[in-house]
Amino acid sequence: MSTTNTAPIKWAQRSDSIYLTIDLRDVKDETIKLTDTELTFVGKSQDKSYEMSIEFFKPVDSEGSKYNVLPRSVQMNIMKKIEDEGEEEAEFWPRLLKDKALEKNQVKIDWNRYVDEDEEDEAGGFDTSNLDGGSGMGGMPPGMGGMGGMPGMGGMPGMGGMPGMGGMGGMPGMGGMGGMPGMGGMGGMPGMEGMDMEALMKQMGDMKQGEGMGDDDEDDGDDDGDDFDDLPELEETDKKE
Repeated sequence: MSTTNTAPIKWAQRSDSIYLTIDLRDVKDETIKLTDTELTFVGKSQDKSYEMSIEFFKPVDSEGSKYNVLPRSVQMNIMKKIEDEGEEEAEFWPRLLKDKALEKNQVKIDWNRYVDEDEEDEAGGFDTSNLDGGSGMGGMPPGMGGMGGMPGMGGMPGMGGMPGMGGMGGMPGMGGMGGMPGMGGMGGMPGMEGMDMEALMKQMGDMKQGEGMGDDDEDDGDDDGDDFDDLPELEETDKKE
């Protein structure tokens, strides 16, 4: 028959949050559940089973809290909840648990992170770098450790560009749109591909020459008129005879 052990915990606080550590190595098969009033833990460490259930001194903000399962411990940053609307921020608690007697037997101070209330401004907030990549705690089902991001969702595989589209450099088969297909550079008017340009030029020359000949006829008519003026008058010649 297996024995379940109580998980050892230690804590430190700032006015706005709690840093809680479950001091167990190589935790596996863990189930962690945080509500605004309680924290429960079940898991295994070095082939031993552990569990823990605590009720906080005051309500916490489970939605804004997170945790991470590390090789040497399970670490949590639990945000305190502001209860009164008139309060600008939460305050230091006199203890972690609502049950004062239980705290003496189960909870230890995390002296590495501890500061007095009047030293908080100088010390600053908690270093939460160990929680990077950890899990949010509010509303997460038990055993959901490692849900810092959905597996395989790092950018939807294959969505870097539509397959086969080649970056849309041009529509397939359009050859870069250098010119409309079949336009051939618009070298001449449609239907004139087989015309003999030499014959066409000759025809145009003959037409021009024909126009020049019409001008010569008109000049000849003027010359003929001049010749008739030089002829003798026939009537005068007949009278002398």
